[in-house]
Amino acid sequence: MSDKYADRRPERAERDEPVFRSGFVALVGRPNAGKSTLLNACMGEKVAITSPVAQTTRRRMRAVINTERSQLVIIDTPGLHKPKDALGSELNRAALGELADADVVAFLVDATKPVGRGDEWVARHVASADADYKLLVLTKADVAGPEQVAAQLAAARALCPFDDELVVSATEGFNVDTFVGLVSAHLPEGPKWFPDGMDVDATPEDLVAEFVREKLFLHLRQELPHSVGVLCEGIEVAADGHASIEATILVEREGQKAIVLGRGGQMIKRVGIEARRDIERLLDRRVYLDLTVRVAPQWCRDEREIRRLGYGVEED
Repeated sequence: MSDKYADRRPERAERDEPVFRSGFVALVGRPNAGKSTLLNACMGEKVAITSPVAQTTRRRMRAVINTERSQLVIIDTPGLHKPKDALGSELNRAALGELADADVVAFLVDATKPVGRGDEWVARHVASADADYKLLVLTKADVAGPEQVAAQLAAARALCPFDDELVVSATEGFNVDTFVGLVSAHLPEGPKWFPDGMDVDATPEDLVAEFVREKLFLHLRQELPHSVGVLCEGIEVAADGHASIEATILVEREGQKAIVLGRGGQMIKRVGIEARRDIERLLDRRVYLDLTVRVAPQWCRDEREIRRLGYGVEED
């Protein structure tokens, strides 16, 4: 990776007294552009799930980073794509809603994939957004050569006007701190929107469901289509301190249920063991995780079911 893009530092204007800046930064881009990975790198811990499967991110995730002179709220949004059902439409709606309300927009482009029509479609929405600062972020620089990075930057620059650009590798921590400093410097003056000690705006139940869904995506990949959802039914803490958790995995057909269960129940057992590790880290306690698989025909086309699972936009 070239050092050409390293050591970027936002300029700070000279003032008699430093101001406090706060606001919202929306991470937008095509599916698998690296939004959730960048969010996790900025936080220094895993708060958003990741996988190679498109549409892994379904819930809007707000993560809070506090510095001495700023509060940065990073919003991880679903990847913008051509929807095939009501679920896809709701995910796009959620992402575009965050884009419309953000103070800063970071448009993420994968350094390893040619810029195409999908990026052009996202760029049109970025161009029309009211954000005061729009940053082009080229991701996955650790797996792209210098010539590929240069070519991708040139192609991405032509998509729409940007105020600045940055090349990052979230997996290696390359320019992650610079990203945080750069966007923080362009937030408006304002108060803290979230109290100290609050890292994310998701509930423990939301995060449990996401960790289970991540393991399903990681192990089943293309065997299971995106029509799988997870709902955490509840968390109960016993007198001895351990937590009992019930979660339901939704699929659309009996054949999909068989895939999730696996031969002799081995797949769901594997998913449960790996998800429990993340959940125990999250809750800082021993966990008993009970997973159930339920067939809900065409739930991806049912807006009420989509919103019950937390994947859509709540009506005001």
